[in-house]
Amino acid sequence: MTNSSVAEAKSTAPGAGLDPHQLAEQLDGLARAQGIQRWDLGASCSTDCSVQVDRGESKQLKGAQRSAITVRVWNDQGLVGITSTSDLSPQGLARALSGAHAASAFGNPDDVPAFSPLATAPLPQLDQPLREPVGILNLLETLREAERDLLGRHPAIGTVPYNGLAERRGERIYLNSEGACRHQRQTTASVYLYARAEEAGRKPRSAGAVRLAYGANDLDVAGCVAEAAERTIAHLDYGPIETGRYTCVFRPEAFLDLLGAFSSLLNARAVLDGVSLSQRDSLGQPLAVPFFSLHDNGLHPGNIGAAQFDGEGTPTAKLALVEGGVLSNFLHSEATARAFGVAPTGHAGLGAKVSVGPDWFEVSATPGSAGGAQGLDRHAGQGHGADEGRGIVVIDSLSALHAGVKAAQGSFSLPFDGWWVRDGERRSIEAATVAGDIRQVLRAIVGFEGEPEVTHGGVCPWVWVEGLSVTGDA
Repeated sequence: MTNSSVAEAKSTAPGAGLDPHQLAEQLDGLARAQGIQRWDLGASCSTDCSVQVDRGESKQLKGAQRSAITVRVWNDQGLVGITSTSDLSPQGLARALSGAHAASAFGNPDDVPAFSPLATAPLPQLDQPLREPVGILNLLETLREAERDLLGRHPAIGTVPYNGLAERRGERIYLNSEGACRHQRQTTASVYLYARAEEAGRKPRSAGAVRLAYGANDLDVAGCVAEAAERTIAHLDYGPIETGRYTCVFRPEAFLDLLGAFSSLLNARAVLDGVSLSQRDSLGQPLAVPFFSLHDNGLHPGNIGAAQFDGEGTPTAKLALVEGGVLSNFLHSEATARAFGVAPTGHAGLGAKVSVGPDWFEVSATPGSAGGAQGLDRHAGQGHGADEGRGIVVIDSLSALHAGVKAAQGSFSLPFDGWWVRDGERRSIEAATVAGDIRQVLRAIVGFEGEPEVTHGGVCPWVWVEGLSVTGDA
């Protein structure tokens, strides 16, 4: 039994900066006063500012200061109690320690977490410049101009129904009673633009784009506008597609989204809980074609929000998940690593229950391999193998990932935006779904087209997959 809640704080601002060493001293003194010898704390605090517009008018202006703090206490019997708060004052910390200590009497003896053995190991160095905020009025004017520019790109673009520009200052802390003291400050900014185009007698078509940066002045707003316009306009000339099996070419973002939906394949927590397609003995077994490699690389320079450490203080590191098509590692927290007899990998999230999840997927060809079929050209529209002659389906983006994915079974059926390309002619697909099994997908990869591209969610080339079922809805 635990006491757990996460709240927004209206008084704890990261702008002033947290002093982790002072905080550790406070916690140590407060814990000793309550007879607590073993504890840890994970905290994230941020100041956020965001705007949305509608036809030049401000739709939403939002500012918030948030803090989420989790405190764990081990009692004399080794049981753990957990409490969450938003108050980093001495009084708030004292209450959190007391609450966690009281909750520890009801701790689960069959699930006792421990400190990460790497919580005091050296941290990786990241080149993350801290940017000054530009302020809500500057954000608003920039977004107004972006909307105006996007609306002027084509007569059919009538609205930009979904849009936003935001900046954030944040910091993260992990402390424990054995001397771990982690602290990271970050600034990030983002812009997204999602346009809607409509012509007489035709269904409306929509598409969008996203850009991330360390600060609002660093954002490629012009590039975001251009991409959103191009992707929206490209879908105006659409038609139906025949139901059947096709060679499908996944845009990097789409393939990363599909992998993310099935990340339980790679998650040690999911394996232990029996909700993963993988088993303990899946390690060392083939999962994909031999030329396929997958890493979790949260330290990639393209990852604007890269974290130096996870929720348990374990340093972030590049981890090989699939090498040469073979499942080589799982994502681990301290507890799952202990169960498998390995080291934590830096993928824990601290909360009422420690979670495990990926940071930043990086898809590439296995070193030394040719990367599958060579000379692939999605613009030519030639299928592969049994699909040759039908053309190819280019999947630009996937929808309904939460509703259309059955992760524990491996299956998916997802609406998508994309093109049917045959004999060099490309036409937007009116409406269709792509269906299959993730294991089938990974074993039916034909090859990679182009160099890996850095996206807002990871790194990946264009991925060709043979024999997927496409159902036209027309």
